[in-house]
This record gives sequence, C-alpha cells and structure tokens, in this order.
Amino acid sequence: MRILGLVVVLATAMALPVQATAADRSAGRLDRVREARVVRVCIWPDYYSITYRNPKTQLLSGIDIDLAAELGRDLGVAVQFVDSSFAKLIDDVTQDRCDLAMFAVGVTPLRAEKLRFTRPYLASDIYAITTRSNRRIKDWEQIDTPGSVVAVAKGTLHESIMKEKLKAAQLLVLDTPFAREQEVQAGRADVFLTDYPYSQRFLATTDWARLVAPPSTYHITPYAYAMKPGDDAWVARIERFVGDIKRDGRLLAAARRHKLEAIVAP
Repeated sequence: MRILGLVVVLATAMALPVQATAADRSAGRLDRVREARVVRVCIWPDYYSITYRNPKTQLLSGIDIDLAAELGRDLGVAVQFVDSSFAKLIDDVTQDRCDLAMFAVGVTPLRAEKLRFTRPYLASDIYAITTRSNRRIKDWEQIDTPGSVVAVAKGTLHESIMKEKLKAAQLLVLDTPFAREQEVQAGRADVFLTDYPYSQRFLATTDWARLVAPPSTYHITPYAYAMKPGDDAWVARIERFVGDIKRDGRLLAAARRHKLEAIVAP
C-alpha cells in the first residue's frame, strides 16, 4: 500500500505541469505575457537596419530591435528575441515559438491567409543589386530580358512577386540571402532583388555592389507586425502599440536612427 501510495503521488506530481500548461494555453496571450513578464519576439537576425546581429559582437541593432524594446516597456515586461527567418515565419508564429514577429514582415496574400497583421508601419518598393562590372544590366528594363538570371531568397516576398512578374529572365531561388549575394558576386546571377533597408545597408558595407532602382513605382509592399490568428485582445494590444508609436514620434525617431525615414508608412 505504501508503494502504491508513492506511485499515485508521483503520477499526480508528473501530471501537474501538463495540467498547468493546458490551463496556460487557455488564457489569453496578453495575460500570459504579463504573467511570464516576457514577450517573445521573432526576428530575422540577418536583416540590415531592421533586426541585424553583428557577427563580431553578437549585438542586435535595427529599427525593430528598438521598437521591440519600446513594446516591452509599454507592457512592463522583458523582451526575448527568437531567431527566425522569412522561410520559417509562418511556422514559428503559428506554432507559438514567439508571441509576434517584428522584422518588417511584408504583407502578402499568402501570409495574410495564415497570420494576423497590424496596420503597416513601413512600406518599400523592390530594388536590384548587381556588380559594378556587370555589362548586361545597366537599368531596370534590362533585368527581365532573355539570358538574365535574377536571384531571390527562398520564402521572401520577392520570390512570390517575381514568379508572377518575370517573363523572360530566369528566376533563381536560393536558400539564404547570402547565397543570392554570392551568386551575383561570382557572376552566376545578374542581380538579386531586395528592399530599401537591405539595399542601403548592403551598398554601405560592400565595394562591388551597384543599385538598380525602378524608374517608377514597381511593387510597393507594406510591412507590419505578424501574429497568430485567433486572439483578438492580443492583436488589439499590438495594434494599439503601432498607433501609439506613430502618434508619439517613436516610430519616426527609430526610423531616423537607422536611416529608414523614407519608407515610414503614414
């Protein structure tokens, strides 16, 4: 009987964390964040000016690093950054690996089917990067021509957009942004496509790259914060945060620090 009692006690003790976890899941995300005193923020640590981890110092910088800190202050909680990527974005958010994604996530129809977005806080057109020595591509109109190779990173909005827009050029989809850059630098691709933040930082940190900009608006994409659908109170709280940083100047101040004021959404 003593052994049986011990077994029952152990079984009950082992079940308690499971029951607590189930109860925790039933609570709203805002309550869980406040109780845990931490908000988990998914970032892409290779996104220059947005959420960039310096490979030498391991320090994070960028507009959304600054604004995540502001969100933490507003909620009265710490911020825990969770490494993600555009390829993993939907899984990471919907599988509860983070409470929201804050890395200038482009609002696309495919993502909007799976995620909830705030109002946009940035918006960018598409830009191309080629080498200074590339003779094939002199201007934007020469990109979509027979023989041209256009590199994009897998999972980014540029992949889906260019699958529709390119008619003559070859689209090369690569696993990482670094792979697309290497292909262009090596001459195996003519250009890689990116957005305003990444292009500006990339040009500032390389000596071989040249920007090719569209002569007029090509495809403006709004950027917003992304969350798992289904928790209206949490979405409303993050939406309120976006409205607050627009009204009180924190968004514009952060954009200026990272030279992104040109793409702040109204």
